[in-house]
Amino acid sequence: TAVAVAHCKAGNGSIKLNGSPLELVQPDILRFKAFEPVLLLGRNRIKNLDIRIRVKGGGQVSQIYAIRQALSKAIVAFFQKYVDEQSKQQIKDALLQYDRTLLVADPRRCEPKKF
Repeated sequence: TAVAVAHCKAGNGSIKLNGSPLELVQPDILRFKAFEPVLLLGRNRIKNLDIRIRVKGGGQVSQIYAIRQALSKAIVAFFQKYVDEQSKQQIKDALLQYDRTLLVADPRRCEPKKF
């Protein structure tokens, strides 16, 4: 399982993944998957945010899903703390309507074998 931690602060709109821009993620299909929260909310909503994401563990696809969840949660948390409740709720509703896993973790884990 991959673990991603996102730090969000006021800035100029850069999104960094382990120190490099998120735009450099390869292959393209996984980059678009990681950018889903940004594309869904629109660049203009997060143009004044700097987001740093650290990810480790898991495989490539697992890391992408951890990144998109951390990114979504960081944006919602920033809007809750520094902007107003109404815009936070709009963002949260838009993300949940598109894909619930953007904000809610999947609790399923592998169960140990019982001989």
